[in-house]
Amino acid sequence: MAREVANEGDALVAGGVSQTPSYLSCKSETDVKSIFKKQMDIFIKKNVDFLIAEYFEHVEEAEWAVQVLKATGKPVAATLCIGPMGDMHGVSPGECAIRLVKAGADIVGVNCHFDPKTCVETVSMMKAAVEKAGLKAHYMVQPLAYHTPDCGCQGFIDLPEFPFALEPRVLTRWDMQQYAREAYKAGIRFIGGCCGFEPYHIRAIAEELAPEREVLPEGSQKHGQWGSGLEMHTKPWV
Repeated sequence: MAREVANEGDALVAGGVSQTPSYLSCKSETDVKSIFKKQMDIFIKKNVDFLIAEYFEHVEEAEWAVQVLKATGKPVAATLCIGPMGDMHGVSPGECAIRLVKAGADIVGVNCHFDPKTCVETVSMMKAAVEKAGLKAHYMVQPLAYHTPDCGCQGFIDLPEFPFALEPRVLTRWDMQQYAREAYKAGIRFIGGCCGFEPYHIRAIAEELAPEREVLPEGSQKHGQWGSGLEMHTKPWV
């Protein structure tokens, strides 16, 4: 299904693995890697374009995932759900990124748990460390669609509103455009979103970066600022 939809436009299809209960239960590296391999084999049969190891709280487990995925020969992206304070073992964002790149990740970054501002800051720390180490990588960011300036090291899961009362924290289209621009300025080129993101959020990112992408998303016809989809609105200034 994902491939069918991707073929309607200019999109890639990824297969993703995430952290496992086995790692948290102190199972061996071999046991954890076997779980990733089972998932990976299915993705390869479906001929995905690239693979993602995402939503990891411990860089060690993410390294294991990257090592398994890299064996396929496909491009591999790796993201941790961490903020500036690092992973759950206290490993800094910079050190996490270096370890992931050395494990074989082509793209490194963060996803989930924190808002765009925090995530861009964290990936910037990763980028600086990787470059200082003389390594090369691409960078990605997939934050929450919520304001979370008051959360702790575990991110929004510790907020009193989590998980069913987060609506007042939802970011606007304009917030997303600002996020997209800041991420781009930081040297991040894989710019997306995680929990809380709606289609209009993704469209706002694409619209903000239209000059660089040299194309507006099809849905922009719904926006008076760019298209004519609202010309007959009862409020002419909309």
